[in-house]
Amino acid sequence: MKKLDDFRLRLAGREYVPLVTGGMGVDISTNALALEAARLGGIGHISDAMVPTVADRYFSTSFVRNKLRRYKFNVASADKSMVHFDLDDLAEAQRLHVRSTIEAKQGDGAVFINCMEKLTMNNPAGTLKVRLASAMDGGIDGITLSAGLHLGTFSLIEHHPRFRDVNLGIIVSSVRALKLFLKRCNRTRRRPDYVVVEGPLAGGHLGFGMDWAEYDLQSITTQVLEFLKQEDLAIPVIPAGGIFTGSDAVAYLEQGCGAVQVATRFTIAKECGLPDEVKQAYLNAGVEDIVVNTLSPTGYPMRMLKQSPAIGSGIRPNCEALGYLLDKDGHCAYIDAYNEALKAYPGVKKISVAEKVCLCTHMRNFKVWTCGHYAYRLKDTARRYPNGSYVLPNAEEVFRDYQFSTDHQVQRPSAVVSEPRRQSLPGGGS
Repeated sequence: MKKLDDFRLRLAGREYVPLVTGGMGVDISTNALALEAARLGGIGHISDAMVPTVADRYFSTSFVRNKLRRYKFNVASADKSMVHFDLDDLAEAQRLHVRSTIEAKQGDGAVFINCMEKLTMNNPAGTLKVRLASAMDGGIDGITLSAGLHLGTFSLIEHHPRFRDVNLGIIVSSVRALKLFLKRCNRTRRRPDYVVVEGPLAGGHLGFGMDWAEYDLQSITTQVLEFLKQEDLAIPVIPAGGIFTGSDAVAYLEQGCGAVQVATRFTIAKECGLPDEVKQAYLNAGVEDIVVNTLSPTGYPMRMLKQSPAIGSGIRPNCEALGYLLDKDGHCAYIDAYNEALKAYPGVKKISVAEKVCLCTHMRNFKVWTCGHYAYRLKDTARRYPNGSYVLPNAEEVFRDYQFSTDHQVQRPSAVVSEPRRQSLPGGGS
């Protein structure tokens, strides 16, 4: 019986264990998690979602505070069109985040960064270009383009000196999206080095409508493989979303995929950025706790735990300090929902906003508990302390289980006798 380790992903003349950890933001996929995947011979993703606040956490910089100071006069205004990021600050935050990760890298693997097009930041093209260029400046091994079609993204960076050297890939959820992307890539004479096919069981934002249940990863992956074969394009395909065991992965590798991308099982790893008490909430989740809703201001459906503290929260928009989802006109759907709630309940000190969540603030504070469809199975991958709480595995244990397990089995980490000291949930951070 074959196992994942019997295969290898080939990219740019190098070979990797065909396991890629997903780039979960905000700093859920920490550099520590990505570095472990790279040390073990695979590919680990970090995320550049809200990278200024991530840099502030790790490097004691003041990017968020300085932005708030510049625009504090506008906090009470519903018009956020004047609130812009300082592009030099954004570039420096990205370089710090990437360079420190790359400098710490060990092993034969690689570190990639996930860059979302939907982080519009009141200057979609300008901020995306800076984030991409600065990641390449910092020495990143690869960039995965996500949350959007990215039709003009290659053109933004085609003159960067590393444009043809760094691994570049895109996440798609259909053959149609891939066709559109490849057509635009032809203008730069640069094709993607890999394609991540994300199915409807993935965590967080989905590349589908609320009819997501009508689609499945296997069918979409087959369509993408057939299309690339017809076009005589030797581009590795990396399926993602719902690949819970090493045997799940092997089925795709035997089909001809280059690797698999996984995330949900790493959310409870010690190296993951979620606070330990949130990881315990994931481990305690049942199938009924996992929901897909339209609360994201981006317009995409989003999968999360229904216990997420962000749901129903009515906090004031924090665009002057954050503002990552402001579109090119300084607009965000949460602002609309918040202002409607203010009108409906004048004078009420604490309002509830049911239609949308303030994704920037709540993701920064780990209050949007995004998860994959199979998060309810996490309890079957961990052991328990006598007090009923779960033992958190480390990233290597999860990685090795994917790498060597067979017959759809999950090898739980060794049992422990002593219980952990109680930890409190941090009040903020990324």
